[in-house]
Amino acid sequence: MTVEVDIEKEFYGRKNRKKRGENPSFSMNCSFDADSNFSVLFGCSGSGKTTALRCIAGLETPDAGTIKINGTVYFDSRKRINLPPQKRKIGYMFQENALFPHMNVRQNIEFGLKGLSPVEKKKRVNEMLGLMGIEELEFAYPDKLSGGQKQKVALGRSLAPDPDVLLLDEPFSSLDTVVRMKLRKELHTIQKRLGIPVIFVTHDPVEAFTMADRMVVFDGGKVQQIGSPEDIFYHPKTRYVAELVGFSNLFDDAVVEGHGQGAECTFLWSLGTEITAPYIERMAGDRVSWGIRPESIELVDKKNMQVIRHEDRKNLFDGTIMNVVNKGTSRIMSLILKESEDVLKVEITNHVFDSLKIKAGDECMVRLRASDMIVF
Repeated sequence: MTVEVDIEKEFYGRKNRKKRGENPSFSMNCSFDADSNFSVLFGCSGSGKTTALRCIAGLETPDAGTIKINGTVYFDSRKRINLPPQKRKIGYMFQENALFPHMNVRQNIEFGLKGLSPVEKKKRVNEMLGLMGIEELEFAYPDKLSGGQKQKVALGRSLAPDPDVLLLDEPFSSLDTVVRMKLRKELHTIQKRLGIPVIFVTHDPVEAFTMADRMVVFDGGKVQQIGSPEDIFYHPKTRYVAELVGFSNLFDDAVVEGHGQGAECTFLWSLGTEITAPYIERMAGDRVSWGIRPESIELVDKKNMQVIRHEDRKNLFDGTIMNVVNKGTSRIMSLILKESEDVLKVEITNHVFDSLKIKAGDECMVRLRASDMIVF
């Protein structure tokens, strides 16, 4: 099963009415596809994720482009094809569960089943109750359900018509952390069991990383990067994506000095010294940006400097600890560098932090792992 999206859409002012000479308030121009896996549309609020989802569902009409699911054309601006929402085999779960308060769980799930006999409806609802693990709630009303139970009912209602694709718009955002974690795991299990494409919208990096088989990163109505969670989180291709996935150490003042033998690395001048970075195809003198995650910076005990091999002494920096934040299982230190007075964020485990007996105001040394750096 495949979902293919290649669309353009512009929005104008109030009620989206274009005035002569007016520039659009928001423009979307995106292209991506999804197969029978878990695809996550990831980005900040207002980046175009929900608009893309609504276009797939037929709740918004693109200005141009195509939308195909399993080879069936749902939208084609050139051929003037635009199937109405009720003709699209799509399950859509909104941010709010939108259950009917006057209907019990069984009736809510049954609501979307059209064209089936009473016996077929009963069988299908029973299947959904079992799939969601909520058989004991079938006659309960929404006001008696917990937040997680309501979302299970809403998910069951979305899946009951046997859709070709399931669209989920931040369905767990209003739930507490423990319930969210449980539902994420259950949803992944359900998706693998059914084998249909799931397109899941979120702006939460943790949710994106734990849920996705494939990520599509949005910004300003455009797709910035597509790849596995590991590709996106550890090899972002733009500064925007790097910021989005937690590269809090980003520097834009680097200059390429040259390259190592055999294109094994690139030498940059940044932070007041030469830095060894992964190889990048740029000319000497070019200006580039680079970044590194706080957890990829190693705190070095100066007492061990004598035993550190010469080749491991690259990317060493002296600095002073400005402040320390306890994250529970780790500490994040803000370190002001001696050479350039730039600030590095360094994250280390509580065990390492406690063993070194350091605190705000102390001097220390850190090392950047070149293999964990990104340059763009």
